[in-house]
Amino acid sequence: MSQAVNARRRTLLAAGTAGAAGLLLTALPGRATTAERRAMPQRVAVAGGAITEVVYALGADTMLIGTDTTSTYPAPAQALPKMGYQRALSAEGVLSLRPDLLLASADAGPPTTLQQIAAAGVRVVKLGERHDVQTVRDKIHGTAAALGLQTRGNSLLQGFDSEWQSALATVQRERRQFLAAVGNASPRVLFILSHSGTQAMVAGRDTAADAMIRYAGAINAMDGGFKGYKPLTAESAVASAPDILMISSEGLAAVGGIEHLLSTPGLALTPAAKNRRVIASMDSLLLLGFGPRLPQALTQLSTQLYAWLS
Repeated sequence: MSQAVNARRRTLLAAGTAGAAGLLLTALPGRATTAERRAMPQRVAVAGGAITEVVYALGADTMLIGTDTTSTYPAPAQALPKMGYQRALSAEGVLSLRPDLLLASADAGPPTTLQQIAAAGVRVVKLGERHDVQTVRDKIHGTAAALGLQTRGNSLLQGFDSEWQSALATVQRERRQFLAAVGNASPRVLFILSHSGTQAMVAGRDTAADAMIRYAGAINAMDGGFKGYKPLTAESAVASAPDILMISSEGLAAVGGIEHLLSTPGLALTPAAKNRRVIASMDSLLLLGFGPRLPQALTQLSTQLYAWLS
């Protein structure tokens, strides 16, 4: 790789880090109106990391009395009492926190548990979970409405939409520069999902990883083969011929680090592994959560993707 290309890569990665910091959504200023205060719940539990992020972005974290284990951002959320994993909640665990409102992602459950919580007098609000930018808007609107903070919700939506347009412009600019310089087709990206003690999986269509790859202007190396996730095999890895591997920071730790990842049977024979092209700097909630930091995630992914391939 030439010195010029190396310099461009360092510049882009630095810009991506700085841009990500500028895109962080922080608590909104201003007090709630009288009508909003009347509608506010007092004790709020959340099952869903992206929803927890929205609560903090609305400046409503003083209402929070507990979250699930996917709620890892911002840092103060990690110190709150935990109700367990969002897909495996227990009525006793949630009710022990005495919430008057449970905000739950579409993945939260099981359904019988949510029914028991509602039967105990807790208001349960479920928010949709698709892998697109409109889902994030719906989470912001739905969370703000449930908390009685519509005015703040509208302000947060405006800021989010502005940052999203900036992120899309960054993708278009970096992809255009890459194609002009290299002249290749859109890069092929293989996303690997790995948890400690379980077999690694790869992402097909209708997944958060697939949506992020597409938003970044790239091609899912598993495109067209299947929906959801399936186990990674040596044969499928070789056949997919990815230009770059993408994995969350937790996933990389689970597989034992980058050297173990690159030496995985099948992956070791791919162009991505041979060129040591791996994106692994984002945690799962940022990369796949489709929360209010989506513009930051897309900007960071795009910058790293096209810097790696230059």
